[in-house]
Amino acid sequence: MYSTLEQKYQRIQKELTAGMIALGGVFLIGTSWYRFIEGWSWEDAAYMTVITLATVGYGETQPLGARGRLFTIALILMGVVSIGYIVNRFTEAVIEGYFQQGIRLRRQRRLMESLSEHYIICGFSRTGRQIAMEFGSESVPFVVIDSRIESVQKAQNQGFVVYQGDATLDDTLLKVGITRAICIVAALPSDAENLYVVLSAKTLNPSIRAIARASNEEALQKLQRAGADAVVSPYITGGKRMAAAALRPQVLDFVDGMLSGTDRQLYMEEFRLDPTSCPFVGQSLGQARLRGQTGALLLAIRRASGELIGGPTADTVFMAGDALIAMGTVEQLRALNQLLGPIGSKTLRRPKKG
Repeated sequence: MYSTLEQKYQRIQKELTAGMIALGGVFLIGTSWYRFIEGWSWEDAAYMTVITLATVGYGETQPLGARGRLFTIALILMGVVSIGYIVNRFTEAVIEGYFQQGIRLRRQRRLMESLSEHYIICGFSRTGRQIAMEFGSESVPFVVIDSRIESVQKAQNQGFVVYQGDATLDDTLLKVGITRAICIVAALPSDAENLYVVLSAKTLNPSIRAIARASNEEALQKLQRAGADAVVSPYITGGKRMAAAALRPQVLDFVDGMLSGTDRQLYMEEFRLDPTSCPFVGQSLGQARLRGQTGALLLAIRRASGELIGGPTADTVFMAGDALIAMGTVEQLRALNQLLGPIGSKTLRRPKKG
């Protein structure tokens, strides 16, 4: 769904409505003249007006004087102009496909209004496209925002839900359901625009997780101060990955395989412990026996306070709000997901095939 097409569709609707109102006004003027000036009955007056506007060539319903004929000429001209305007607008709408686009807009509007606990991608450049492809492969519900019609068309051609608009505006974010979303990714080319997106998103939905793109170290720090939960610099991250590929190639391949699903055997997933549904809150890792029951390996625990516990021991106690980072096969991770119970808004997705 995108605003430019919606504006054109609304313009066509308004013009067609204005044409119909004008034609209706001409009909009322003609009927009133024949009824009150010529003294005809309402039936004869309406009939005369219709055949005059339709220019069907019928004779006069009742004899008309010079004044009546002059008015009839004016009525014909007004009718031709009104009907010609309506036909012109209708033909333009049919040729340019506004009616079909209107149906598509309404369908996409209903789809967007039904989105809940979804992700928002701001920007469909190279970074945004890659993010959208990853989300699509993970079957994650998401919507793309971009102001450029070319990017919107590319996203639409790939089957993504897309809205054309300025992602830095509150109105745009509200239209894509920012208050119901769980995460927003600011992947616009400009650091300033990404900063605006983060500020607007956090204002409209303080609980939303905001991920932002930064082009340099200074922008990274500013975005973090603005409230971004995570900031990624393609240049910094790319440099670190290239260094890791040179120094520790097997480690990098192993981690990439689990994160992207290209390994086909092992995957990594995160789980957040819900105190209302998780039976292991308050128990130690040894008491829970998660490895023995599921086969999944618990790599780390992120406390709600932000503390990271790597390689938790049997004495490590689970606390409400903990985020568990686990590794295992698809079956092992699914078993762990079922054992932990519902995990808030996140459910284990089926890892993509490599």
